[in-house]
Amino acid sequence: MRTLLALLALASFVSAADPVVLTLADFTNVKGEVPSGGWQAESDGSIHLTGKGGGNLISKNEYTNFELEWEWKLNPKGNNGIKYWVTKVGGKEWLGIEYQMIDDSGHVDGLRGGSHTTASIYDIKEPAKDKAVKPAGEWNTSKIIVQNGKIQHWLNGALACEADTTTTEWKEMIAKSKFKNKEGFAPGKGRIMLTEHGNETWFRNIRITTK
Repeated sequence: MRTLLALLALASFVSAADPVVLTLADFTNVKGEVPSGGWQAESDGSIHLTGKGGGNLISKNEYTNFELEWEWKLNPKGNNGIKYWVTKVGGKEWLGIEYQMIDDSGHVDGLRGGSHTTASIYDIKEPAKDKAVKPAGEWNTSKIIVQNGKIQHWLNGALACEADTTTTEWKEMIAKSKFKNKEGFAPGKGRIMLTEHGNETWFRNIRITTK
C-alpha cells in the first residue's frame, strides 16, 4: 500500500510543470500593447506600479488549473489585486476572480471588512478573520491554487479563503455580488491580470505552476 501511495504521489508531482517566473514582459495592457505609464520593471526583478496611468495588465497566456505565488506590498491606504480566469465578458470588459490586496487598516474599502479585505475572493467571499496580513509597506506572500474548479487564497503561509466554483453555493454567492449580471464571468479558464487602482504597488517573485 505504501508503495502504491508513493507512486501516486510521484505521479501527481511529475504531472505538474516546473514553476515559471512571470515578469513584466509576460503581460500587455488590455489593448495588447507593451506595458507603459506607471508600470516599471525594477533592477531587482520586481514589477513596480508607481501610480495611476498604466491601466490593468493581462498575461499573454491563459490558464485553467494552476498555482500562482507572489510577494507584494502597497503604499499606506493602497488598494490593488490580482485577477485570474480573466476573459472579455460581453465583448467589452476584462473581468475575473480577484485576490484582493489592500491596506485593511487604512483604505476605506478595507475598513468595510468582509469580502473587500486582503485575501478575500473580492466581493464574493470574505477571508478568515484571523488571517495573518502584514501592514502597508511590508512584504506579504500570497498564493492562489486552482484545481478542477476549486479555488484557494493563501496569505503568508495560511489558507485564508476557499470556494468551489462548481457548486450551487458559488452560484448563490455570485448572485449576491456585483458580478451577478455578468454572463460568462469566470468561465474556468482565462488570463492573469495585475490590476491598477491608482495606488503604488510592488510585485515580485511571481511564479506560476500549471497542473
